[in-house]
Amino acid sequence: MLRSSAALATAIGLLTAGSQGPVALAQSTSGSDAIVVDGTAFALHGAGMSYVFHADTTTGDLITDHYGASVSGALPSPGESGVSGWVGTIGRVRREFPDQGRGDFRIPAVRIRQTAGYTVSDLRYQSHEVLDGKPSLPGLPATFGEAGDVTTLVVHLYDNYSAVAADLSYSVFPEFDAVVRSVNITNKGSGDITVEQLASLSVDFPLEDLDLLSLRGDWAREAHRERRRVDYGVQGFGSSTGYSSHLHNPFFALAHPSTTESQGEAWGFNLIYTGSFSAQVEKSSQGLTRALIGFNPDQLSWTLGPGETLTSPECVSVYSNEGIGGMSRKLHRLYRKHLIRSKFATSDRPPLLNSWEGVYFNYNQTSIERLARQSAALGIRLFVMDDGWFGDKYPRTSDNAGLGDWTPNPDRFPDGLGPVVERITNMDVNGTAGEKLRFGIWVEPEMVNPNSSLYRKHPDWVLHAGSYPRTERRNQLVLNLALPEVQDFIIDFMTNLLNSADISYVKWDNNRGMHEVPSPRTYHEYMLGLYHVLDTLSSRFPNVLFEGCASGGGRFDAGILHYFPQFWTSDNTDGVDRITIQFGTSLAYPPSAMGAHLSAVPNHQTGRTVPLEFRAHVAMMGGSFGLELDPATLQDNPEVRELIKLAEKVNPIVLTGDLYRLRLPEESQWPAALFVAEDGSQAVLFYFQVGPNVNHAVPWVRLQGLDPEARYSVDGNATYTGATLMNMGLQFTFDSEYGSKVVFLERQ
Repeated sequence: MLRSSAALATAIGLLTAGSQGPVALAQSTSGSDAIVVDGTAFALHGAGMSYVFHADTTTGDLITDHYGASVSGALPSPGESGVSGWVGTIGRVRREFPDQGRGDFRIPAVRIRQTAGYTVSDLRYQSHEVLDGKPSLPGLPATFGEAGDVTTLVVHLYDNYSAVAADLSYSVFPEFDAVVRSVNITNKGSGDITVEQLASLSVDFPLEDLDLLSLRGDWAREAHRERRRVDYGVQGFGSSTGYSSHLHNPFFALAHPSTTESQGEAWGFNLIYTGSFSAQVEKSSQGLTRALIGFNPDQLSWTLGPGETLTSPECVSVYSNEGIGGMSRKLHRLYRKHLIRSKFATSDRPPLLNSWEGVYFNYNQTSIERLARQSAALGIRLFVMDDGWFGDKYPRTSDNAGLGDWTPNPDRFPDGLGPVVERITNMDVNGTAGEKLRFGIWVEPEMVNPNSSLYRKHPDWVLHAGSYPRTERRNQLVLNLALPEVQDFIIDFMTNLLNSADISYVKWDNNRGMHEVPSPRTYHEYMLGLYHVLDTLSSRFPNVLFEGCASGGGRFDAGILHYFPQFWTSDNTDGVDRITIQFGTSLAYPPSAMGAHLSAVPNHQTGRTVPLEFRAHVAMMGGSFGLELDPATLQDNPEVRELIKLAEKVNPIVLTGDLYRLRLPEESQWPAALFVAEDGSQAVLFYFQVGPNVNHAVPWVRLQGLDPEARYSVDGNATYTGATLMNMGLQFTFDSEYGSKVVFLERQ
């Protein structure tokens, strides 16, 4: 519903600070008053945030006035300084959507090649509208919300010289201090244009010292925190793999050098996209800092004919004055409520056992039923059969054949898949008749082995560039999901598979990047095809719990989370390494979305041997707790059953609670995290010691997020006030390295 911006301005009683300057503000926290407009000045408000900009009445350029803590009343005008040298006024101001070619020598948010070959743009303010609620994005994952949750401002820009229009969308979720940005570029001319670069978000900060936080890594060491000073020049990262990748996550934060986990200002930016991306931060010659994130410009080159539009993915930005932890918690809450659309977003995550590290490819109908039976006896509620169940002419007995041929291997499953699943789902959990075991299955739908019937029949379905060799990774090629026939194939075989048996869980894997892509445009076309497939299947099967995977966390991004409520965080299941990986992932993504498993020792990735309890406690910090081993090795270990019960007790708090990273693994050998229940009635502390501590004092861990006036029982024993637990803390000692504690707090 369109709301009158003039009526808003009148109702709130705005004062104008000048025709070309910032508007006077009225701070507001309700959804209906989240956006305040006075003429061509705009103020976006959250509970503790204000984002203010205006359209310059002379140039039509959008100028940023403030992005940070709440402001109200008239805003001071920036000081005037003499302009000299090569950098004119346009390169010295804070611009909302910087185009290219007119004297702003900083990195642009958009670069458009016109029919005549020019890359100059002159996008000027034309009009705006304010909407209750939030429109969806065509073909793309996006945040969602109703009127009262979110309000949207759309600012229309137009280039009179090229007939190109740009619509900037700002959706404000006041409860989370979040502004969600996306851009539409429309060709309103008579010739073709090519969009060569497009950022979903661009924001300019004033002269300040800032740090850049990001997540870097590779296979088996995802999501390592990187913090560096923003210095003069361009600093950036991204992905060119075709996917968001292990190498860099499509998230970054800016913070003052003094900002910590619990104190100071921080701004978080997260692209809701699964493809290649680019994030750039530039401190200009004038000392201003510009931050952008959006498409990777090397993999775009998107031609628009007359009347055609390109929509960028969304970027979520949040502001916090409660440190980096406060920024993370706002993202977590927003994503649980307004991004993850699955019914499983905050509930019903049964403890599972995945067959992969237990048996790898070496199983058949008899042994898989044995694994399931032993899993149920341990108290596992979901059994997942991983890679190796399919392929007829090219059986999947290793990773060099079978992908694409999604029929049960007749040698391994002579009865077919249906009867096996029926027998498994009739097994009693914990030996009682009250609950039956659930069944899940592994697939890798976007890939194909050359040794497969599918590839023999459709070699043209894979990504390829003419006669160039088709480079294999893990003995496989990538199906081109830009093709409608490939999308239909995946939708059809997945529909048939899920209708063939009582399958309640799907692990959707992806084990290589893109090579030999036929054109830059294909990268985004592939993503649109993938999203069509995921949207269709997740809507068609709402009672199936989908988990994403990409050789671990290679596509752990906000785009996938729109369709799948959880993602396999890393193939590295080592308990010590996983603390770093899971803490890093939680910078942007809620722990509820993390798959985390207790695996065998020596660990299959690192060779390290860590106590069972430690490994289990680390895995409990993920929303999907599981086992990744042969259950036969645990049948005579009663501790395992108790740990599974503990994981089930912890799980509701992890799924819906607020995470406080009390001590970081890269800064201390005593990493710690606290989850506080949404209603504040409970909390659970995870505390670890990762190295030996001989003949030396141990630290106290101060808790956060409690009510200082309330009293809390600690593991049902002593009772302390929240103030005591936060200002003094608790102390734990261990006899050796790899010690761990899970401590429950109950509000009295």
